[in-house]
Amino acid sequence: NKTIGKSLLKELIKKSESQGFWTLQAGIFSENKASIQLFKNCGFRVVGIRKKIGMLDNKWFDNHFLERRSKSII
Repeated sequence: NKTIGKSLLKELIKKSESQGFWTLQAGIFSENKASIQLFKNCGFRVVGIRKKIGMLDNKWFDNHFLERRSKSII
């Protein structure tokens, strides 16, 4: 089901704000475009790309670094 990830992420955001967290961060491998888009749709923004952060089968992979700042926590 494609809505489970979005529901879980929205619940995480809600719970984190209720506990006073004003920033959430995520690191997602650049090839995982669906997850990057999911996070963007939930208010995260790309703040950088970490080059060659992980290797698998002799291939380097980049990592998108995203963050979300709460609009309700001051």
